[in-house]
Amino acid sequence: MRTKTLLTKASFAKLGEAFAAVELPHTWNNLDGQDGGSDYWRGIGTYLIDLPNPTEGKKQYIEIQGANHVATVYCNGKKLGSHEGGFSTFRFDLTGAMKKSGNVLAVEVTNAVSDIYPQSADFTFYGGLYRDVNFIEADAAHFDLLKDGTDGVFVTPHCTGKTRIDLFPVGASGMDVKVSIKDGEGKEVASGSAKAEAHTVIKLDVANPHLWNGMADPYCYSLEATIEKDGAVIDSVEVSYGYRGFYVDPANGFFLNGKSVPLRGVSRHQDRLDKGWAISKEDHEEDIEIIKEVGANTIRLAHYQHDQYFYSLCDKTGFAVWAEIPFISVFNPSKKAHDNTISQMRELVAQNYNHPSILFWGISNEITIAGESEALYQNLTELHSLVKSMDPIRLTTMAEVTITPKNSEHVYITDILSYNHYFGWYVGDVEDNGPWLDEFHRINPDRALGVSEYGAEAVLNWHTAYPENHDYTEEYAAYYHHEMLKTFEARPYLWSTHVWNMFDFAADARDEGGVRGRNNKGLVTYDRKIRKQSFYLYKAYWNSEPMVYVAGERFVDRAPDERDITVYTNCPSVTLVVNGKEVGTLDAVDRAAVFKSVALEKGENTVTAYSGDVKGNEIKLNGVDVHNYAHDLPAGNEAANWFEDPAAIAARKKLTYKEGFYSIKDKISDLLANPKTAAILMPLFSAMGGQNEMAGDMSDPNNPMREFMMLMRLDSMLKMAGKMVPAGFKEDLNNKLQAIEK
Repeated sequence: MRTKTLLTKASFAKLGEAFAAVELPHTWNNLDGQDGGSDYWRGIGTYLIDLPNPTEGKKQYIEIQGANHVATVYCNGKKLGSHEGGFSTFRFDLTGAMKKSGNVLAVEVTNAVSDIYPQSADFTFYGGLYRDVNFIEADAAHFDLLKDGTDGVFVTPHCTGKTRIDLFPVGASGMDVKVSIKDGEGKEVASGSAKAEAHTVIKLDVANPHLWNGMADPYCYSLEATIEKDGAVIDSVEVSYGYRGFYVDPANGFFLNGKSVPLRGVSRHQDRLDKGWAISKEDHEEDIEIIKEVGANTIRLAHYQHDQYFYSLCDKTGFAVWAEIPFISVFNPSKKAHDNTISQMRELVAQNYNHPSILFWGISNEITIAGESEALYQNLTELHSLVKSMDPIRLTTMAEVTITPKNSEHVYITDILSYNHYFGWYVGDVEDNGPWLDEFHRINPDRALGVSEYGAEAVLNWHTAYPENHDYTEEYAAYYHHEMLKTFEARPYLWSTHVWNMFDFAADARDEGGVRGRNNKGLVTYDRKIRKQSFYLYKAYWNSEPMVYVAGERFVDRAPDERDITVYTNCPSVTLVVNGKEVGTLDAVDRAAVFKSVALEKGENTVTAYSGDVKGNEIKLNGVDVHNYAHDLPAGNEAANWFEDPAAIAARKKLTYKEGFYSIKDKISDLLANPKTAAILMPLFSAMGGQNEMAGDMSDPNNPMREFMMLMRLDSMLKMAGKMVPAGFKEDLNNKLQAIEK
């Protein structure tokens, strides 16, 4: 029988440095990968790990469940091989290199820039042995431990009960392979056996199988596979799986076991504050519970293969999972990069084949961001074909970037697809999402469409009664997400939607919203301690458990014109209470009730709400005479003058937007359509990269960036340009535009 020993101690050194003791799992970027500056250390780190003494007559293997990006493994100085890809399990046979005692494993890991994906993306590439490392012993006859990092047992269940089991024993000539299927209560419901062959197939029928039914009933069966000789068990593997049927209808969305189940959920990165990717089982469990709390029923596990433990938690909880490889952002046409996409895809499908929660295989993310090419198209087509050859039951998908044309040949590669759209954050207005989706659906009525990413930054420090795009406030993010939820609810043809992101995550190159090294689009903070305002809006939409939530607890100081109070609820109506007195009762409209200009006493006020027996949270708000500028994101260097009066700073920063006149809030397409405003914009375009080049980009209908740029509001472009725009330029430009009547 096989045994598995978790290895938790190692000595670690970066290239050229002294070794020091560390605990496994481990990453060397847990701090510098999250502090901003785009300067986290990327290079070679070496781990030395003492191995247990071998058992005579057994075979020994090392199992590494995650080493980013490339790992080269040695045992007692003998090179065993290298593995390219930072997110899948891999093993090496130690047997020939083992001594009776004193065995040392050396693993060189590098996260340096290479041809291995991901090559460039908006998240930190943590280096290290950041998942479990196991020492395995098995008899000479065992299920193949070197088959793409799997246990060599694959179950293909059909909702009719027909079950195919593919088994790959090695060293088992003349022996028997047996399988036993047990239901969720441990009762055997089917069994079978066959003579061991290199590829053994056993087919069984389970009568009236209890279906895996997502969040409603995530029922799983177990299968035990054994290799036996003369009645003695030589090796044993147990897998969990589920029976379910599913499909996607282009007009009506996702169906599970014959019933419509709109998939509405989140995306997830695996890192945590001060831990990077070296997280614990308890961390995984907490993430699952938080995602379950918000009421999601699907998770896009981006942008790489996640820990097997997390997929297993999804099986047991009932989430419908999109699993994908890190073929992301930048296409590398080299053969090495191409081959790496193939190997990572093969390992993803093979290692996760038995998980009932995984329904969709993602082959890429925003890979056309730098344009389309025949080589890229062929690479994607090959990935799709590989997946279908390995797993014809599940559906292939990909996450397209906004600039990919609606009739691009790329949108027809996979079984279904989704788009990453940030109308209302990076480009355009949030109201642009619905028309874009409807137009795609009109052009492609037979293509199942989803939204794989959408989101807005929300930093806990910043608050406003007058939210606008890119102010980084919780209030704008809540407005944005509310509009998106209404958009999705009105479009049942969307097979899935996935918020970007469930949790804030590290992106060391970022420096925005007053936070370095962080993408702040999460519904929950990086440390998982604070659920942002938008979290409770989603909970009101998705979680059926009656709830009332008074929003705005961090927008503490409220001037007289800042005293609207919003309550999120899935109840029909809600009553607001201030300082123990009922203010009024409002019907919930789109899961929200907005109480206008609520009277607050000077100083601290206690605010709560209720609906029948459902009690809401309690928050404290201060009634103040003037706006507290500490709630505002400082603009540029102006905030550095600590001695200057905040009101004077605000007056200088204030911009006017007269109705009926142009301003920097207008879309670039509208500004270019008017000769007077177009003439004003030319100096800006010239300063940002060349007048002729920009004008050419705008006018070329074949340029994939054209649609993106034309939808962008001018103020969004100015914010993206950052320090390229000189001080005062925005205000001067806005004043000039405000002088031109529409």
